[in-house]
Amino acid sequence: MAKKGQTFNRYDEATKKEAVRLRLEEQWSYPMIMDKFGIKSETQIMNWVRKAQNGESFEDYRGKWTKKHFNSAEEEIAHLKAQVEYLKKLNPNLHGEGSWISKPGSSPFEK
Repeated sequence: MAKKGQTFNRYDEATKKEAVRLRLEEQWSYPMIMDKFGIKSETQIMNWVRKAQNGESFEDYRGKWTKKHFNSAEEEIAHLKAQVEYLKKLNPNLHGEGSWISKPGSSPFEK
């Protein structure tokens, strides 16, 4: 788990491929690879090796998700209401008659 103030390094695809090649083809140890590339964690290299062996991409999707933008507050409210209705249809037992959600003060977490 990340700690407050912790920073993360991102490595380019060429570095990842070379680290995997050194591990698999040259049988370098994790500490040797870590020293060569300045990688802080063996686990990072293990993850790259696993991805390479499974034919997965090294693509890093962090920070690439786009946020939905609305032209007005009303448009955003309509969108959020539609999401709530969709979730209600998926989970009808969470809000119907007899549900603890529909009864104020009847939450199992309230005392």
